[in-house]
Amino acid sequence: MGEGSTLPRDAFGIVRLPPLMATVSPLRAAASASSPAPSAVSLARRVVAEALGTALLIAVVIGTGIHANRISSGDATWTLLAQSLAGGAGLLALLTVFAPVSGAHLNPAVTLSAALQGGLRAREALAYVAAQTVGAALGVAAMHAMYGMAVWSAGTHAATGGALWWSEALATFGLIGAGIACGRHAPRHLPAVVAAYIAAGYWFTSSSSLANPALAFACALTDGPSGIRPEDVPGYMLAQLAGALLATPLFRWLAGAEPARAPRPVAARTDALPMRRQATGRSA
Repeated sequence: MGEGSTLPRDAFGIVRLPPLMATVSPLRAAASASSPAPSAVSLARRVVAEALGTALLIAVVIGTGIHANRISSGDATWTLLAQSLAGGAGLLALLTVFAPVSGAHLNPAVTLSAALQGGLRAREALAYVAAQTVGAALGVAAMHAMYGMAVWSAGTHAATGGALWWSEALATFGLIGAGIACGRHAPRHLPAVVAAYIAAGYWFTSSSSLANPALAFACALTDGPSGIRPEDVPGYMLAQLAGALLATPLFRWLAGAEPARAPRPVAARTDALPMRRQATGRSA
């Protein structure tokens, strides 16, 4: 197994297993030396998956905002309804598709949480965040091209102040908490639970629950309905990261989850055949 390979994990550090191992505890299976990883994924593949998945997520959010705003003649309620439905459905699909490859973080706050739990090494986390940032910019460009807009254009909507920062911190806190708890106790339902939470967040938060620094960055690159002034984005990002930092240790403790350790590179198991031969010799 190469240095860039590791067990595929979902966005909250839970090991993804193939169907035949679905009844085995993910954490136990990860720790078991007798069960080699069935589908180890290289860092290069995981980084490409994060970039592509983030680009598609941003495309869903930004594209839905532009389209809904146009067909509803600027009605904010219909635009928000469309974004919550499309955003939740798109996120569900993307989490399901990319989780077996990279864990489907698609969000630097989730990557930070995974790194704090020991699920990613520092260089892997940095590579994930770089890929998510690139993906966010590409997602905006793709939607702007689709709707005949400039490749990137700075957002103009003012979005700053303590109330909005608190909204983003709380939204991200809940997202990380839902992911950790569900990943521990109901991992098969994690994509649906996270998608449902984000869909609800559009409505119960004053900031429409971005809960994702990559999405906040994307909002600075569009002057569409989802746009935010570039100077307001750092406040959003800091609030989101603060929410992730607070949620990770608390929900790990509440869920009773063991720390997820990043697997070390393992050399080819040259001991496997000798052990079999030795066992055969004893039985003879």
